[in-house]
Amino acid sequence: MEAHLNHNSPLEPSTPSSAQSHYWVGPRHLAGDDGRLYDAVADTLAGLAWTSLAIVRGRQEPDEPPEDRQVLRSTVLHISPDTLRWAQWALPDEPFHLGELPVAWQVSARVDTDSPLAQWSAYFTTDVPGEVLADFLVALDAREETATAFTGPDSVLDAVTAHGWLRDIDQPDAGATDPTFTSHLSLGEVPPLIQDADPRALTSGADVAGPVGWQAWAEPALGESYLWAASFSASVPHDLVARFAASLSSSAPVLRGVLPASTQDRLLRAPAS
Repeated sequence: MEAHLNHNSPLEPSTPSSAQSHYWVGPRHLAGDDGRLYDAVADTLAGLAWTSLAIVRGRQEPDEPPEDRQVLRSTVLHISPDTLRWAQWALPDEPFHLGELPVAWQVSARVDTDSPLAQWSAYFTTDVPGEVLADFLVALDAREETATAFTGPDSVLDAVTAHGWLRDIDQPDAGATDPTFTSHLSLGEVPPLIQDADPRALTSGADVAGPVGWQAWAEPALGESYLWAASFSASVPHDLVARFAASLSSSAPVLRGVLPASTQDRLLRAPAS
């Protein structure tokens, strides 16, 4: 759906009775997750016939009724029909942080059912647009080989430059940014705690270079807090990252009722009909 967007249409998500409470907005890489990142992704996975399992951790005293048990942490795990790929809603489960933002979804895949370990993992914080993560998961679900690389890193950069993003001047083969220089893609050494089957992930240090993977983030103002961040471990196939990048940089507007405070003045919007 195409929508004419402008800066001047007011957005009033706090007024349920408003006749017009949702808007088509863009660019999507600054549109946030609409406060429904779990629902957007879970609905997509349900449509792909992935199974969801609730994982609850708690404490129960002897002779204590079950209804009085103290639930300490809980999360939801979604597993593909072939059990080779899974997505965990990690936000309630004391997640670690990327760019000082809590990781909300962790997506992983393994090569075969004989190994319990993930071949690679990808991590997405709050305010990653749900449409983008959903597109990444649809591409993962459609892939017969979960970890075989079919393309090189240029496919990721080509995906965003096709939508008007600019290659990094200093590292044209390893980075790109949107025309407003707020959202970025970079191929480099992955942050700590990013799980990957590459043995170099366990041996990296001051004298040993670690594996490289794709990182993405939005920084609405230089030196200010990030809006969102995503990290892909070294073994994530480039074509899957390219699908994420293509969706992230798409010019198609997304439907929103809630806008991020840090980017709402930068977003174009049009009333949803």
